[in-house]
Amino acid sequence: MKIMLLVSTMGSGEAERVAATLVNVWAERGHEVTLVATYSKHAPCFYAISDKVRFVQLAEVVGEGKRGAMHYLSRLKTLRAMIRDARADVIVSFLTNVNIMTIVATLGMKVPVIACEHSNPAANERTKLWRLLCRYTYPRASLLTVLTDSIAASFREMVPAAKHIEVVPNPLPEELLAQGDVPVEYQARKRIVSVGRLNTQKQFDMLISAFAKLAAKIDDVDLYIWSEGNGRKALEAQIASLGMTQRIFLPGSTPTPWQEMKRARAFAVSSRFEGLPMALMESIALGVPVVSFDCPSGPRELTRDGRDGLLVPPGDADALVDGMTRLLLDDSLCEKMGRRAAVSVRERYGLQAVLPKWDQMFSRVGPGVAPR
Repeated sequence: MKIMLLVSTMGSGEAERVAATLVNVWAERGHEVTLVATYSKHAPCFYAISDKVRFVQLAEVVGEGKRGAMHYLSRLKTLRAMIRDARADVIVSFLTNVNIMTIVATLGMKVPVIACEHSNPAANERTKLWRLLCRYTYPRASLLTVLTDSIAASFREMVPAAKHIEVVPNPLPEELLAQGDVPVEYQARKRIVSVGRLNTQKQFDMLISAFAKLAAKIDDVDLYIWSEGNGRKALEAQIASLGMTQRIFLPGSTPTPWQEMKRARAFAVSSRFEGLPMALMESIALGVPVVSFDCPSGPRELTRDGRDGLLVPPGDADALVDGMTRLLLDDSLCEKMGRRAAVSVRERYGLQAVLPKWDQMFSRVGPGVAPR
């Protein structure tokens, strides 16, 4: 089977992690796989891609010379020609802007498109334009996948004419699963770790404020927030104003996030909303106990309604302080929660659980793309 997967970039984001996991395993299963980054140019893949996967950066094919609407039309034309020449059996696209571009580029073609959404439209404040574009393009996709049942309900309301909406969670990376039962590597000083883009969605300003209150009571703990984003300067200024530059660190992106997670006493999530956050899923799979805002979609599903992690009311900084304090002071709670949660999340989100869903979808969109 010939599979083409399209994603905006192959940087350090969660969608990119999932794209790398899927194309690698499909290629190892004997499929002919092409991975297309639609917006990046001359940028290496942050995650390892199998030599069996053909990687193309659309911007390099389009070239220079056009701007604005003409550049977008040229990009559409180039993508359409690429899909036609590849004779793909199925197209898989990731995230809203790429989904819409792919659906438009394949109009009139008989290749099935599986459009994948990774966020909750009820929570992520999409503009009216993006909602209208989704409403009128998504029904032309063969399938629309979302990460949780709550997100599916939101899309059924926003795109009532969508043909088929399937709930398909992101899979854990195969490399993580291959590590088996990985013990957490505690440091001399305790660490609370979080991972995510430094933007308003993640509300790291609230996590920083909460940690500053905690740090006034507990001396031997630090906070590490990994990744990059346009909110870095504001967060650095906040840390300095709180006098926390020796206790709160923003080290940037890391090629070894799992090693950093394993050094943590706890993983913290302060987001306003999520889809099904890969960083949280991975930390749980590594046996790291978690405390999270019970924000729309994601943390509740991953922790099985709070049985495998501490969920606190969204936006309640004091409750976040209390949750982090519990995990720092209760060794027995951390050990039991970490082990139980790791087993649960590996069973529910491992490749052995998620890949059959993709096989079923490939069979569903047409007999010509049934998996080998």
